[in-house]
Amino acid sequence: MAGTGSGAGVRGTRRRAASSRAGGRPGLSPERIVDGCIALLDEQGADALTFRRIGAYLGVDPTALYRHFRDKDELVLAVADRLLARSMEDFAPSGDWRGTLRDMLVRSREVYLAHPEAAVLSVARTTRRPAEMAAVEIILGALADAGFPPEEAVRYYRVLVDFILSWSGLEAAFLTLDQEAQSGDDGAWSREYAGAPADRYPRIAAASAYLPTVGPQENFELALDLLLDAVEVRAGRFGDRDGAGPRG
Repeated sequence: MAGTGSGAGVRGTRRRAASSRAGGRPGLSPERIVDGCIALLDEQGADALTFRRIGAYLGVDPTALYRHFRDKDELVLAVADRLLARSMEDFAPSGDWRGTLRDMLVRSREVYLAHPEAAVLSVARTTRRPAEMAAVEIILGALADAGFPPEEAVRYYRVLVDFILSWSGLEAAFLTLDQEAQSGDDGAWSREYAGAPADRYPRIAAASAYLPTVGPQENFELALDLLLDAVEVRAGRFGDRDGAGPRG
């Protein structure tokens, strides 16, 4: 799990550094630095994201990083944009606006959960970089196809993006907890909630058999479909005003 600082991660770092000193290091580039940061976050957690430790991980002098990134915040923004870029690899908008939005949001969550430590640093940021701008363009285009004029499309864009960032950030933060904390929280539904006294918590007691059965994937898909259902209903209202239904 990310953030544990495992011995395997330390050994991997040493091997990479040794390889670099032996002459096997590729040229340093912003892309290599950002990919290294994501891998370092996966292995050692957010506390490892310092220029000194990034340099050691990549087998370079930390001062070399400053030729590409002036400070840690600029590096975090680049990491955030790289996660977005990964979510759009091999992505192509479908002929259906709802399918396009759903695919983009699902892909985003999958990438964030694959790199939870990086996700926690990223979800609150606006990168103003190419991958983010490409994503904004696609989402606004899908909403335009649904029938929304630009002013309304922007409003629904913000709702959709804030939903996926908030949701993914919450799940990613859970994945950065140690295993004992995760197990305790997961098991609470079948322990403490199952034993809640019915005279004090009658609704919980009536639902106690079902509370442990709703997993994160099912929960996410239900929430996403509810949100897209609402967007579709609102889009239909704009189509009615124009005398035509939504496009796409």
